Amino acid sequence: MEEEEEAIGFLDKVLEDEDVFLLEECELGTPTSPGSGSPFLVAVKVEAGKGLEMRKLVLSGFLASEEIYINQLEALLLPMKPLKATATTSQPVLTIQQIETIFYKIQDIYEIHKEFYDNLCPKVQQWDSQVTMGHLFQKLASQLGVYKAFVDNYKVALETAEKCSQSNNQFQKISEELKVKGPKDSKDSHTSVTMEALLYKPIDRVTRSTLVLHDLLKHTPVDHPDYPLLQDALRISQNFLSSINEDIDPRRTAVTTPKGETRQLVKDGFLVEVSESSRKLRHVFLFTDVLLCAKLKKTSAGKHQQYDCKWYIPLADLVFPSPEESEASPQVHPFPDHELEDMKMKISALKSEIQKEKANKGQSRAIERLKKKMFENEFLLLLNSPTIPFRIHNRNGKSYLFLLSSDYERSEWREAIQKLQKKDLQAFVLSSVELQVLTGSCFKLRTVHNIPVTSNKDDDESPGLYGFLHVIVHSAKGFKQSANLYCTLEVDSFGYFVSKAKTRVFRDTTEPKWDEEFEIELEGSQSLRILCYEKCYDKTKVNKDNNEIVDKIMGKGQIQLDPQTVETKNWHTDVIEMNGIKVEFSMKFTSRDMSLKRTPSKKQTGVFGVKISVVTKRERSKVPYIVRQCVEEVEKRGIEEVGIYRISGVATDIQALKAVFDANNKDILLMLSDMDINAIAGTLKLYFRELPEPLLTDRLYPAFMEGIALSDPAAKENCMMHLLRTLPDPNLITFLFLLEHLKRVAEKEPVNKMSLHNLATVFGPTLLRPSEVESKAHLTSAADIWSHDVMAQVQVLLYYLQHPPISFAELKRNTLYFSTDV
Repeated sequence: MEEEEEAIGFLDKVLEDEDVFLLEECELGTPTSPGSGSPFLVAVKVEAGKGLEMRKLVLSGFLASEEIYINQLEALLLPMKPLKATATTSQPVLTIQQIETIFYKIQDIYEIHKEFYDNLCPKVQQWDSQVTMGHLFQKLASQLGVYKAFVDNYKVALETAEKCSQSNNQFQKISEELKVKGPKDSKDSHTSVTMEALLYKPIDRVTRSTLVLHDLLKHTPVDHPDYPLLQDALRISQNFLSSINEDIDPRRTAVTTPKGETRQLVKDGFLVEVSESSRKLRHVFLFTDVLLCAKLKKTSAGKHQQYDCKWYIPLADLVFPSPEESEASPQVHPFPDHELEDMKMKISALKSEIQKEKANKGQSRAIERLKKKMFENEFLLLLNSPTIPFRIHNRNGKSYLFLLSSDYERSEWREAIQKLQKKDLQAFVLSSVELQVLTGSCFKLRTVHNIPVTSNKDDDESPGLYGFLHVIVHSAKGFKQSANLYCTLEVDSFGYFVSKAKTRVFRDTTEPKWDEEFEIELEGSQSLRILCYEKCYDKTKVNKDNNEIVDKIMGKGQIQLDPQTVETKNWHTDVIEMNGIKVEFSMKFTSRDMSLKRTPSKKQTGVFGVKISVVTKRERSKVPYIVRQCVEEVEKRGIEEVGIYRISGVATDIQALKAVFDANNKDILLMLSDMDINAIAGTLKLYFRELPEPLLTDRLYPAFMEGIALSDPAAKENCMMHLLRTLPDPNLITFLFLLEHLKRVAEKEPVNKMSLHNLATVFGPTLLRPSEVESKAHLTSAADIWSHDVMAQVQVLLYYLQHPPISFAELKRNTLYFSTDV
């Protein structure tokens, strides 16, 4: 099916549409009197009232799109006059001939559509069921000859514009950002669009007008005076499209590759494509002149493996739609967070089983079976975890959407393609034999052989680091002009990269000095990436795929996390170079068992590392002051912050807040109001993490683990409520206070991207993890991090988060008791 769609030109849909074919039959002699028994007439004869209402809706939609089209043509014409004015001066930007080639027939097209719009608009606004506008469409269709001239010149216009951009910086700036007026009732006053994108609009418009005529005829009664006029307009449009279809779709005319020029593979890798509203794993190959998307064919045992081409785009025809141009993604349901976490748990458990089997010299068949299960889970995780959209477009019609895990990959692919596009490339079509040869070479040429999952790794490969990486991002140099700059940090986890931290934005500078420290959790990580961005405050540049403003990547770099270098107690300072920019940073690593120990504070006058009952008694409060103040500040200005409680706060800020709370400093409130909200969220997490025993107590920990494992809902409810009643009052009141706060945070999930499950994952181990870690149980493997204990801790908190509101008074009044002794 996909192959058939690829073979059909983007205009063919209109020409091959069955309904249009029936219309042509009707014109060629089918009786058109209202009483006709023709099957076609039975199909199009509509209930008058409903049909005329639909007619109005079709016209209103078309009128709105016509307004946008006129605004696009206006934007294209806007630079033409000043360019013509400079053409006769001593310093012309373009010659008269170049201007006439690039803007050929645009003025004529604009005038035709402006007149059409001005005549149609009052008819739609003062709607009457008997209103006629068929003559307007008839006139528009009769002027289509101007489009033929435009299409004939289109390729030359594009090439001329591209050459002028390369040789003239002034024209390049003009052509890269033309301002298109928004519709009258739109909030957005202007949108930035490239000249290349705007020159394509007239070609797109012919198809649109024809489709609208088709829709109008469906909803116009055959006895309406407009009917024969619309039929006539459609016939003219159909004939016109047939005559120029060969010219518009260059895939029909093959362009052979210049002799002697060898096609080389530049880059390849596995990407997740959204195809027919589902995720498919593809192997994408970037050659010197073409991008080819393939999948590995299923072959029977012993047969040579081969790739099957899904689609290809010559690089001469490949464009990246700007965020504001790209239409919203096809509906793809994101995988629920808890299911992704469950997959990680299964992978970790299987990894642990494989290690045990190997240690006990178990049967190879059993190990292979476990490896197969692990691969299946890792494959699902790889397929369902990416969320960052990467859209590419064939200028002849079709868009393709990939989902990536990291902005780093998106930038790598984009840069590699754009670098190749700077060469003098030509459009072409591969014959079926050429395509077969090219696809056949992929297996031999590929550089990435295996899907990036850990089950594909050799036994002697490094398992990666488990624990906490402390990173200080110091400063950056090498920027050519002042900008608003920030950095993000990514590490690999379960075969893909995840963004873990972000510095603050350093405003209007060429030498930002952040000096910010972050604590990043590592889950078998082997690489650290640093990306440097310029912050964009232009709200028009919103990506339709994920509704986020797109910031510009200034540079990116990656370093390997060498255990011998990193696993020292001292800070290791390094510089990473990226596109001429140098970022200085330091890092050190702490193993997981060391960082998770609950160490009671020697200084009992503070709040960190001090029992919660001691703190509340001293303060004469029900909930510790630190908890109340941090929660209040997060609810005041952080509840809509993307990744609140997940994104790491600056470690130095957190330590400063810790010192202020421990000293009970008078300036706490002032300091809180000035502090970055992620640091305040991090301080709250640190407070619970450093309690000498967990908030839900060591004594009750085994009972919580047993209670959450109960299958019967009534028994589980009875047990879980009884356990809460058993908690000391300060612990219970603080827990209920925090619970209600986290529910309020999750209510803002559409904005802050923090679901109840996300919050349970962050806070579960913090509130439940026992204070004693047996010395023999060193947490170094993935199985320890994603152990059943950790997942059960998450499930306990999630149970209470999903529970209807729990009142302290009602809980204490309730006399139901759980039968088992705690």
